[in-house]
Amino acid sequence: MVLDGGMGTMIQQHALSEEDFRGQEFKDHPKYLKGNNDLLSITQPDIIYKIHKEYLLSGADIIETNTFSSTRVAQADYDLEHLVYQLNKVSAQVARKAADDVTAQTESRRFVAGAMGPTNKTLSVSPSVERSDYRNITFDELVEAYQEQARGLLDGGVDILLVETIFDTANAKAALFALKKLFEEEYDPRPIFVSGTIVDKSGRTLSGQTGEAFVISVSHSEPLCIGLNCALGAVEMRPFIETIGKCTTAYIICYPNAGLPNAFGGYDETPEVTAKHMKSFALDGLVNIVGGCCGTTPAHIREIAEAVKPCKPRIPPSFVSDGYMLLSGLEPFRIGPYTNFVNIGERCNVAGSKKFAKLIMASNYEEALSVAKAQVEMGAQILDINMDDGMLDGPSAMATFCNFIASEPDISKVPLCIDSSNFSVIEAGLKCCQGKCIVNSISLKEGEDDFLEKARRIKLYGAAVVVMAFDEVGQATETETKIAVCTRAYHLLVKKVGFNPNDIIFDPNILTIGTGMEEHNLYAINFINAAKTIKETLPGAKISGGLSNLSFSFRGMEAIREAMHGVFLYHAIKYGMDMGIVNAGNLPVYDDIHKELLQLCENLIWNKDPDATEKLLHYAQTHAQGGKKMVQTDEWRDSTVEERLEYSLVKGIEKYVIEDTEEARLNHEKYPRSLNIIEGPLMNGMKVVGDLFGAGKMFLPQVIKSARVMKKAVGHLIPYMEKEREEKRAKSGSIEEEDPYHGTIVLATVKGDVHDIGKNIVGVVLGCNNFRVIDLGVMTPCDKILRAAIENKADIIGLSGLITPSLDEMIFVAKEMERLEIKIPLLIGGATTSKTHTAVKIAPRYSAPVIHVLDASKSVVVCSQLLDENLKDDFFEEIIEEYEDIRQDHYESLKERRYLSLEQARRKGFHNDWLSDYKPVKPKFFGTQVFQDYNLERLVEYIDWKPFFDVWQLRGKYPNRGFPKIFNDKAVGEEAKRVYNDAQTLLKTLISQKKLQARGLVGFWPAQCVQDDIHLYATEEALQSAEPIAKFYGLRQQAEKDSACADPYYCLSDFIAPLDSGVHDYLGLFAVACLGVDKLCKEYEKQCDDYNSIMVKALGDRIAEAFAEELHERVRKEFWAYCNSEQLDISDLRRIRYDGIRPAPGYPSQPDHTEKLTMWKLANIEEATGIQLTESLAMIPASAVSGLYFSNPKSKYFAVGKICKDQVEDYALRKNLPVVEVEKWLGPILAYDSE
Repeated sequence: MVLDGGMGTMIQQHALSEEDFRGQEFKDHPKYLKGNNDLLSITQPDIIYKIHKEYLLSGADIIETNTFSSTRVAQADYDLEHLVYQLNKVSAQVARKAADDVTAQTESRRFVAGAMGPTNKTLSVSPSVERSDYRNITFDELVEAYQEQARGLLDGGVDILLVETIFDTANAKAALFALKKLFEEEYDPRPIFVSGTIVDKSGRTLSGQTGEAFVISVSHSEPLCIGLNCALGAVEMRPFIETIGKCTTAYIICYPNAGLPNAFGGYDETPEVTAKHMKSFALDGLVNIVGGCCGTTPAHIREIAEAVKPCKPRIPPSFVSDGYMLLSGLEPFRIGPYTNFVNIGERCNVAGSKKFAKLIMASNYEEALSVAKAQVEMGAQILDINMDDGMLDGPSAMATFCNFIASEPDISKVPLCIDSSNFSVIEAGLKCCQGKCIVNSISLKEGEDDFLEKARRIKLYGAAVVVMAFDEVGQATETETKIAVCTRAYHLLVKKVGFNPNDIIFDPNILTIGTGMEEHNLYAINFINAAKTIKETLPGAKISGGLSNLSFSFRGMEAIREAMHGVFLYHAIKYGMDMGIVNAGNLPVYDDIHKELLQLCENLIWNKDPDATEKLLHYAQTHAQGGKKMVQTDEWRDSTVEERLEYSLVKGIEKYVIEDTEEARLNHEKYPRSLNIIEGPLMNGMKVVGDLFGAGKMFLPQVIKSARVMKKAVGHLIPYMEKEREEKRAKSGSIEEEDPYHGTIVLATVKGDVHDIGKNIVGVVLGCNNFRVIDLGVMTPCDKILRAAIENKADIIGLSGLITPSLDEMIFVAKEMERLEIKIPLLIGGATTSKTHTAVKIAPRYSAPVIHVLDASKSVVVCSQLLDENLKDDFFEEIIEEYEDIRQDHYESLKERRYLSLEQARRKGFHNDWLSDYKPVKPKFFGTQVFQDYNLERLVEYIDWKPFFDVWQLRGKYPNRGFPKIFNDKAVGEEAKRVYNDAQTLLKTLISQKKLQARGLVGFWPAQCVQDDIHLYATEEALQSAEPIAKFYGLRQQAEKDSACADPYYCLSDFIAPLDSGVHDYLGLFAVACLGVDKLCKEYEKQCDDYNSIMVKALGDRIAEAFAEELHERVRKEFWAYCNSEQLDISDLRRIRYDGIRPAPGYPSQPDHTEKLTMWKLANIEEATGIQLTESLAMIPASAVSGLYFSNPKSKYFAVGKICKDQVEDYALRKNLPVVEVEKWLGPILAYDSE
């Protein structure tokens, strides 16, 4: 549908005078009225009617009433507050008449939207520089103003209420609150449209919220449409519309300005240009309603309407973030199945923090903010605020502190938890928050009526709620009572109030243990057991609790209290606790607690020792540690400073580089400016490094050491260069600086992917060859990549990715570059990429060069040719021809390749004689076993070093390809040995200093196959009677095999006994990771030490793989014990000479990454190990491995290969996913073109 354009733009064209605005009705009004456009609906209704009609006849389906400023707040500027109801009713009637007249004229129904602007005051930003807590309007005043406006609009006959141009979400929440109250009490509901305003390319509203946070904050009003208008033109608005579309099930409305304003505040974008942009929105399925804002005219709307007429509207997703609680401050926060434990910071509580209470009592709110900021910095993801004290005016204190928080983006970025036993204090807090908060808390203590009334109010404010396990009888202390109270509350909220189950949090009461009273001994156990049942029986509900209550008996003994909290959380999280009010930063890691104290806390929490309290009271502990290191020198120090710098760079010696760089800097006669040193001796040295590397006389590890030295030298010179630049500016007014680089290259690992070791190496190698490298890191969204390229005037963009979903993101980036007419070369690299995929899927989307780069050694040659004016055209032409040949070959191969139907492939699958051939062995346990801090020493011998040398691009030639034969290779042997020795030294240090940690789990379940799927059960007894607790879906080979080949068409399910076979079978899974790598890398990068940063990543990957290998051996011999007599050496393990396999989702035997979701949910992998999944299902940390265990001796690794449409449709049906979604995840293996 099409919305109209700018009302103000058209009014300005009439050049109306003060007398025109006054009319007869207001000729004696004491205030100046020109500029009060809304008044024209009364004084010049014919002009307003004509404008409406022009827009309707130009193709608008919906027109907005002339009421943008028709609230008593905005009309106060003109002393016309008394006129507000009349203004809105008359404006609605004028618009209604125009719409009805054009409906009758064209026989096409037109609609009227009541425009409700943001007013000229804001709830989130202080108008006073001196007082950041001051507001010149209240939430209640805004609600009253918006209700008055809405009554006029509704009585005037509008079809829709449009809350628009939202620059402060708190104002919008007041408007939505007003509308919902009216619909409850006075009027039949009308559709609500909500339109925000992103003020610049930062992607935030004026009050600081991101687009996604804005959507979360207003979604409780269930708008029919949500979108953006004003401030930006269509081009600038596009990425933000895309973001909003991905996080809402509502329809999308978009009405941008006619471009950005010119120097005089006018708009120059022509109707044709605006329409072209809006058509691209529609063609890409981004929008449902389009129109125009400032600067747009009927001509713009006519062009837009014509342009989008043939386009299909966006189909909203049926759900987003299913199973997640969505909260927001300035930024979004999601809590769901794969979220780690959420820390709710507790120190902004006058009852729980003496420091905070003292500051609040003294009205020292500015200093109290430092307490809040410290909580966020120490890891609080939500901030709890409590002002319950008899000496405080609770509502006033809560409102004041929330207003102060709104002025501090570092604090207000997180959601708030408004905490009080006084509901008026809670409401005071909610009225000051633009984000989606949590209310802590309500309960059934005062009965159902009170509970329901408060719940309805909370829902109107759009907050989530904590429900305490209290009822009319009192506080629930026993497990069964906790469950019963929470269940009753849940059904009241969901069925009677219509609360989103994902917005319900239960606090089943963490009560004090260790009091000496026997009846308190089970309090911790009761909470844990209740939490488990609540999570299992009340879908969507979350569990929280106030941790400090647990250890209240030990107040004053902070070490003991913190240990108790750490132990309790360790267990409670496993049983379903999602979040807790904690002192963020003061929680010890379970494994770091002193063993004796750990045991005492375990005994107290689990009620194992009647004397645990006494023993804890007598406990004390202290710890300390430290360490140092040294270096040495050489005789080359007698050379010139230029020769010394070159030598340092080529040899990778850091010790003297700053000293030598400073010596060169002080030679002002030779080097007048610091930049001359970079352009001279430093770049000369790096040129030698680049030449040696290109000639194969220097190897990657050495190059990275050289880069480390270069970074230190440049880092020393930067302050002097900045000073010289300032001096130059002062003298000449110019700050132009010669660019010493060959070119600028922006590198990024694409959104959803966390793997960056290869990209980092490319960056170092390019840097060594005099390219300026802008490394954006991992999980980088498209708009950030393109913005960085434009801002830094990049000559080349390089994209990296390791997992298959990254391929789609690369395609998206290429399409966006083409759409935005960015014409710089695009390099594609990473383990999942290939020249074929680049040629077939990416290059056709982008008219500038797209080139697949195999590894770092090729990157310099490619970049140099692309930037060489004499070579680039021929090079690009050669690439175009080569990629065209690859595409032709690819499509020919698809035509030539024959495939079996899915049914044929199933008939020719692997069929085992389950009754006579093989009897599955039962694992030693069912469920999971977690390894929190696995002994790294036992993993070292399992490390496969060949991939380690591949990282460093050290490849021996036959017969010296493998490890340790590579050391004998004439070309790379010596460097391989040196890198290996460095790795051994670093590895020993990291292990001895406990800088790395191996963490993982294994799990086993009864399993049976049902055709191509594997069903898992909680117990063997449940096999025939119960529903499976999980299903793993399989993909089967379909590509026809050579007639001479008797191999079956494999699917992983073939290796599990069928459900109807009568044979009990089993499946295992594992997930392991090496933790601590990222922290170490950041430390090395701060020291400009790329060599050790990459070394740590390489070692982390090797340790994770070694952990997977060693654990699989233990599974075969110990945990599952189906090969308990196995005697294989390490080389046998490398050659897979054992029984069974451990295939991983996303790899050839099951290329679908989404199967990881089932693994993570089944085994609680994130909660147990901390290993997370990104939106593209890459694992965090990057040094992680996961997969399934099959014990069948006939199981084998295989590649599914290409699959056909019939299998994709069957697979989508089994997984209950749309076919397009499945095609997205399986894109690389489709035997057909899905587009």
